[in-house]
Amino acid sequence: MRSSDGFFYEGEVFYPFQDMLFNALLSFTFMFLVAFMLINPSEEAEKTDPKAEFLITAVWPDNHPDDIDLYVQDPMGGTVWYHQRDSGLMHLDRDDRGTFRDKVTVAGATIENPINQETVTLRGIMPGQYIVNIHQYLATSRDEQVPVSVKVEKLNPTVSLVWYETFLIRGRTEETIVRFTLDEKGEVTALSDEFKRLVRR
Repeated sequence: MRSSDGFFYEGEVFYPFQDMLFNALLSFTFMFLVAFMLINPSEEAEKTDPKAEFLITAVWPDNHPDDIDLYVQDPMGGTVWYHQRDSGLMHLDRDDRGTFRDKVTVAGATIENPINQETVTLRGIMPGQYIVNIHQYLATSRDEQVPVSVKVEKLNPTVSLVWYETFLIRGRTEETIVRFTLDEKGEVTALSDEFKRLVRR
């Protein structure tokens, strides 16, 4: 029944008020969803660029307890190591500490990663000389020689081997494995193994 003010009533319920309340709730829900979509990162934003120009790898025997560290210095003097994982266009992808923290418990089961490997990537080309060193940070036995294989690979346009050699390291020593020089196009123009200390004591 229509009242004198022109609205319909049924008992104590006022229909225009219900409509306004419903519309307000609908508007609030819509604005919340729009705001949530704006703050939620898109799939494109979550993607990272995996591109690398060079890959430097140091590998020593599986399950070996020693901690071998990889040091790489760029032409500007920037150095990546376990306390400085990024420098210029270089990045230390993993600091492997021998058998330390190689076991992980998942759902009651223990999973072990026996591989000992450190890698450094060069994300771009900076012309000049790069120096690659290894350092035996933790030596379980000063009399044992640990074989460490070091590989430098050029990744683009196809994978090619720049340097590969296995060294025997002993007694917390540091060795310069290779120096390689790049031109503006990223081509290797010179190689040497002249020693330079990179470890900060």
